[in-house]
Amino acid sequence: MSSAKYTHGHAESVLRSHRTRTVRNSAAYLMPHLRPGAELLDIGSGPGTITADLARRVAPARLTAVEVSDAALEVTRAGVQEGNVSFVVADVHELHFADDSFDIVHAHQVLQHVADPVRALREMIRVCRPGGVVAVRDADYSGFVWYPQIPALDRWLDVYRAAARANQGEPDAGRRLLAWAREAGAAKVTASSSTWCHADPEAREGWGGMWADRIANSAITEQVLGSGLATPDDITEIAAGWREWVAAPDGWISILHGEVLIHV
Repeated sequence: MSSAKYTHGHAESVLRSHRTRTVRNSAAYLMPHLRPGAELLDIGSGPGTITADLARRVAPARLTAVEVSDAALEVTRAGVQEGNVSFVVADVHELHFADDSFDIVHAHQVLQHVADPVRALREMIRVCRPGGVVAVRDADYSGFVWYPQIPALDRWLDVYRAAARANQGEPDAGRRLLAWAREAGAAKVTASSSTWCHADPEAREGWGGMWADRIANSAITEQVLGSGLATPDDITEIAAGWREWVAAPDGWISILHGEVLIHV
């Protein structure tokens, strides 16, 4: 079984955003469970900033970084210098690891992009040792809140959610994580939520400037134009809307995430 098509792709604008992620800003809910010597599986390692941070925290134990293709895994390799990291191509729906192989199984912004998140969670639970944790965090796009209210950004959200679902993904995954964990057979689950907030000029440029570039020149551009979900004029207006938001001195956005810790 293969994953759904990855909506974002690996354009520079996408990686620019993903490279800002660390354990502290993207996996704080997992921090109490990180310890030296804990063997960790990091699924969907992307450009590797969270991966490298996790590897330092569990050293000298081995961290195994997983991506769905050789090309995606090369992006991780380029961003990780830590010597305790192994790199593996695998499908989260069918992980080729033995039962009870890892103390911690981690996935950040993964389940929103897979074809069967419940099956993926069952696999993550299977490869986690008794006493370990499976840690999953995903955004919830319908939970994004911003100011000022710019109509082009409402259009952006509609286009993005439609594109993600056309790729068999679920853009509002955050609110579903607890239900998916229960359906996967998890008996003991700690659910939580957290946000990213961008409200100063540098942070607005980082998020809004990234999306202005991403909507105009990345994999999602080709997808929405090719499928008729958006027109070239829509793309121009959405990019301009993000630039307008970046320039607003009172511009603010809160980006909601759901989180679950499954105690195995």
